[in-house]
Amino acid sequence: MNLEEKIKDVQRLFTGHIINLDIETVELPDGREAKREIVRHHGAVGVVAITAEDKMIFIRQWREPLRKVTLEIPAGKIDPGEEKDPLKTAKREMNEETRYQAEQYELLTSFYSSPGFADELMYLYHASGLTPVANELPQDQDEFLQVEELSAQEVMAAFESGEICDAKTIMAVLYWRLMG
Repeated sequence: MNLEEKIKDVQRLFTGHIINLDIETVELPDGREAKREIVRHHGAVGVVAITAEDKMIFIRQWREPLRKVTLEIPAGKIDPGEEKDPLKTAKREMNEETRYQAEQYELLTSFYSSPGFADELMYLYHASGLTPVANELPQDQDEFLQVEELSAQEVMAAFESGEICDAKTIMAVLYWRLMG
């Protein structure tokens, strides 16, 4: 059975700093038409950063769409020009958000964050051999972050309390537990 949808028309509804929003008219496999609302995104990285004390580094921050504070792994969007080298983004985000650099980075996996409505591809890296950065990059002016290093037991408590609630962080924690 052919499941492919054919694009008949694309209308850009919104062009923003982080996302664009398109409405696509598609032809379904049975010939009927349907509309698809699609969020376009440059992609992102997340970093499973583990200290020498076997603690995982998290960022505590306010997330307006959720209207609450969350604990997340260091992460950020791929800037234009970095699409072919997401490791560059991972290194930049580690500096900006955690003020650490890593001796070694390993790509664990890449995945689509929500393929039902977005094309965001996220790369998940493991960072080890952490040391403080010598030259701090400026943090985003609209970000207020708190860096935390959590043990495995503290991570489980953060799951139970709902502070860890996003897919990339849950996936990162699972990788960390499997690596241990």
